[in-house]
Amino acid sequence: MISTEVLKSASTILEHSIMYYQGRPVGTLAALPSSPLAAANYEECFIRDFVPSAFVFLIQGRSEIVKNFLETVLTLKTRERVVAGHEIQPGVMPASFRVTIDSSGSEKLVADFGERAIGRVAPVDSMMWWIILLDIYTRSTGDVELASRPEFQSTMAQILHLCLKDSFEVSPSLLVPDACSMIDRRMGIYGHPLEIQSLFYGVLRIIDNLYLEPEPQSKDKVSLLHTAKVRKQALLNYVRIFYWLDLKRLNEIHRYSTEELGPESINVLNIHPESIPNWVVNWIPLDSGYLVGNVSVGRMDFRFFSLGNLLAILFNLSTEDQSRKILNLYESRWDDLIGDMPVKIIYPAMEGLEWEVRTGSDPKNVPWSYQNGGNWPALMWPFVAAAIKTGRQDIAERAYQTAVKRLKEDNWPEYYDGHSGRLIGRRSNFQQVWTATSLLLSHHLLEDPSLLDLLPNAL
Repeated sequence: MISTEVLKSASTILEHSIMYYQGRPVGTLAALPSSPLAAANYEECFIRDFVPSAFVFLIQGRSEIVKNFLETVLTLKTRERVVAGHEIQPGVMPASFRVTIDSSGSEKLVADFGERAIGRVAPVDSMMWWIILLDIYTRSTGDVELASRPEFQSTMAQILHLCLKDSFEVSPSLLVPDACSMIDRRMGIYGHPLEIQSLFYGVLRIIDNLYLEPEPQSKDKVSLLHTAKVRKQALLNYVRIFYWLDLKRLNEIHRYSTEELGPESINVLNIHPESIPNWVVNWIPLDSGYLVGNVSVGRMDFRFFSLGNLLAILFNLSTEDQSRKILNLYESRWDDLIGDMPVKIIYPAMEGLEWEVRTGSDPKNVPWSYQNGGNWPALMWPFVAAAIKTGRQDIAERAYQTAVKRLKEDNWPEYYDGHSGRLIGRRSNFQQVWTATSLLLSHHLLEDPSLLDLLPNAL
């Protein structure tokens, strides 16, 4: 009975969140209006937030809302090209959009490409989530005509050009600024954060099913799909080797020689053993491991980032053995990574001088709060999906039941604070829509694990 009441409450939030434009449902609000609302843009539809809503709508057979959303985001992308004197690169999607009423009383759609965000950073993950959702929609409905439209095809080509273009980088991973993903404030994830690499790999994995590339105009011109295929394999190998950390790998890093030159080098990224943080040495159990948060020359971010690891499992970026070890880590370090409310976004939190320097003393990201070690119910659906995919339905159910006991009673908060997520977030918004839809989607996945076939892992 308790579960039924909770699911009904979550469904009510989803229904009341639907955003309409000219009479058509085009998305869902980030949160229902409440007093006080944590931020004005919570009344907008965020691309990444809409994904679990879309998944639930597709399960319910309400595909028209998802189709309208995909079309709406596409029209917004083509409207605005300059923000604060800087031209937006073709292919970049907005972080969010809202419906406004102009002076004549007509409805108008307004997109945010980062100019209203805290850090003024254009989101990188939005365009990737848009393609992944397009793929989910296509395989859920069988509607191949939508992705075949010229405007959809040209947008996918623009995104590929943007992500695959030549740069000074020799790494196959994608170089991005800090605050360009779900963690949209300064948190020291500039460079090659795992979440973006997982999303990027998901896009490369599905793009040849969506993009109908025309024939190259000359024999010397390499096709986009060929470049994507080569990059996909390179990224797969790179992440599985250089991002992976278990006790065996930690021992290798601990005994690394540095300043090695030439093709015989073992420590090719020149990671210094002294950079290994004290906390990680005794934290990794036997037969466990994870993909670290970030890797670049002379730098390894040893923090555990949940979304990047979970998406790596779902999109088959991690090997079967690595996926199994990641879930083992969750089970062994349950209090740290799940606690009283699934799921911890980052472990551990930055504190003291590190927090001051790397976040700029961000008052919202104080230690063990918000994006600096907070617990986010919105991450429950990828955890449940990854656990089911790895054959660990037991811990998927355990996490789900943990959330069911509190979310409705706590009025569906955005996030929780503390080492184990016992406290409702200090500045958390209530009736957060992707908190509710994450629970709904988790319920559907537990009821019907075959829904995982809609994700890129099935390819």
